[in-house]
Amino acid sequence: MTDTKCTVTIAGLGTFLPGKAVENKQLAEIFNINKDWIELFIGSKRRYFAVDLITQETTHTLAEICAYAAKEAIQNSGYSIQDIEFIVMATGTPDYLMPATVNLVAEKLGINLVPTYQLQSGCSGAVQCLDVAQQFLLSGSYKVGLVIGGDICSRFADFNRDFNNMPSGELVNYVLFGDGAGAAVLTSEENKTGFTIEYVLNQLTGLDKEPGQILNWFAVPPSGDTKLPQAVKEDYKAIEKAVPVLAKEILESLMDAVDWELYDVDFILPPQLSGNMSKRIVEFMDIPVEKAVHCVTETGNVANALPFIQLQNLESMMHQGQRAFCITVESSKWIKGGLALSRV
Repeated sequence: MTDTKCTVTIAGLGTFLPGKAVENKQLAEIFNINKDWIELFIGSKRRYFAVDLITQETTHTLAEICAYAAKEAIQNSGYSIQDIEFIVMATGTPDYLMPATVNLVAEKLGINLVPTYQLQSGCSGAVQCLDVAQQFLLSGSYKVGLVIGGDICSRFADFNRDFNNMPSGELVNYVLFGDGAGAAVLTSEENKTGFTIEYVLNQLTGLDKEPGQILNWFAVPPSGDTKLPQAVKEDYKAIEKAVPVLAKEILESLMDAVDWELYDVDFILPPQLSGNMSKRIVEFMDIPVEKAVHCVTETGNVANALPFIQLQNLESMMHQGQRAFCITVESSKWIKGGLALSRV
């Protein structure tokens, strides 16, 4: 667990969602499923895909959408591409096993001769990237870094399935997830406006616990069985049960770490599983609804991009001197992630 007081600032944010928004009605028609089920069970209104659902042709690569988000973050930070001294990227759905997608993003940005790192992670990836980046900046070796989180979940979806006879545990993945990317420029330079990172919580808590989600490669499994596994295996019931509890634990850990009471915190960015689940998490944590900053109902679950989208939404809401907590939970092997932020 990271336990470092820091003076690192998020100086600029950027996000990108590929293609046109796919509303529930359109999604229901394409998959021939009940629109009411999507709205009642999931609670999200729309999502974006890097694939054309009709032709099944890829419209965007992960490197492309991450580069778009990164360019916006750099532009909003007041720095230039030439100022970036390192890149840290998180994804669970890279374009290739090799080369690492982070290096393809660097290529698109025109960045060279800097250290690059790619973390294999899910919903906690944004916090993990920020944790790594702030340690680099605090070391004094660097002044400006770029962090990126992005996923193209639709790559692992088989759109030729019989959706009418698909179990709800599998069907949920086709309506829950979307594709997207987010990025942030971090700096240790003084007198920069943005979000100051006061504390980072990054903690594996999955010892002796079964994974809540498994994402398989489309390759021969380690067992040697040549039958390809189901791409996504998810224990949604376990996730529904565990995430609210973990989110509350993270909230309490953040309050203890920075010695803030709940009334000292102006905004809370809760985990964004789905529209309905995010509301339940807020209720379970017993935090005022008006303090919660959501995005998933408008974007779908875009995994590593979600915290960046929430932070970008927060920018227009949060004033100088105000405080916020960002809370993430990765269900793949149960990772707690959290940020304590103040506005400068």
